Amino acid sequence: MSIIDQSRKAYLLLADGTVFEGKSFGAEGTVIGEVVFTTGVTGYQETLTDPSYYGQIVTQTFPLIGNYGVNGEDNESDRSYVSGYIVREWCDTPSNFRCTGNIDEFLKKQNIIGLHSIDTRCLTRIIREAGVMNGIITTENVNEKKDELLEQIKNYKIIDAVKNVTGDKIRTYSEGNPKYKVALFDFGYKRNIRQELVNRGCEVVVVPAGTSVQEIRNIAPDGIMLSNGPGDPSENTEVINNLKEIGKLDIPIFGICLGHQLLALANGAKTEKLKYGHRGANQPVIDKELGRTFVTSQNHGYAVVGDSIDPEIGEVSHINANDGTCEGMRYKKMKAFTVQFHPEAHGGPLDTAYLFDEFIDMMGKEKN
Repeated sequence: MSIIDQSRKAYLLLADGTVFEGKSFGAEGTVIGEVVFTTGVTGYQETLTDPSYYGQIVTQTFPLIGNYGVNGEDNESDRSYVSGYIVREWCDTPSNFRCTGNIDEFLKKQNIIGLHSIDTRCLTRIIREAGVMNGIITTENVNEKKDELLEQIKNYKIIDAVKNVTGDKIRTYSEGNPKYKVALFDFGYKRNIRQELVNRGCEVVVVPAGTSVQEIRNIAPDGIMLSNGPGDPSENTEVINNLKEIGKLDIPIFGICLGHQLLALANGAKTEKLKYGHRGANQPVIDKELGRTFVTSQNHGYAVVGDSIDPEIGEVSHINANDGTCEGMRYKKMKAFTVQFHPEAHGGPLDTAYLFDEFIDMMGKEKN
């Protein structure tokens, strides 16, 4: 990939043969991915650096992206994991006191191919009606080799997603005099999960996805956090089998997004792929115990099948107010609870940050 002129034509080819012609920004070339959309109005830099988007071409439904620029502080990981990026219009003159660059420069630096000046409303409608589908963004003339590209699209599948985003070594983070030690499984974790724990007096030991039960025993944490991450949860068979043993350690567990799905699978539940997923910062979720509806930030294409869990093992604690899908689980035979949404939302609503406090309270009771 290389830096290109932003006036150059670029194309999106979908698996159903639909072609969108627009203009290019970011890097040059051809990239394939699963085309999804997110409804976030802000937080585009966090979206671009969220490992959960690994292997996906992300479409922003909000029509203007980049108006407050980018900076060196809002990244959720060390780099961008999206395959491609689509917007209706990008702002080349951002204005914000924290701004240190624009989104075009960011994409070029990250070698991400971008497409703008297409009808993102039409694209979103196609995905909503037909479901997520594979696609290709290219700065070459798509019509000259459309059949060849369609064959590539047909054969594309996201595999080994967690293996491609997890860290390769243990890292420790803390501030001041931490009261608790938390082992944070890195399935593609967002930095703000780590920061929410640090802010609450935790020493956070970030461990690779394949960390064994014995290694967790050696760390001797007060709690275990299972992070978000990309891909089909059911393909992570080694992690799932590992979590079956970790659940027997009698250590408080809190899971978010992919972590929620993996612990459910480890306890005999099933997962399913949603038609077009939940991605954005305005998803309504009902906390069944509190009887309240919260606005949440979400980013997932799979969900736990709520009635597939043995009621003697766990129960659904949260449901999505739009489609009734499972948004949380509480377990009865181990000290664990998980949610599908992001209580650490950054940027996004902080309505459900109370779940971090509940995790801290759970560790406090065990420690005392």
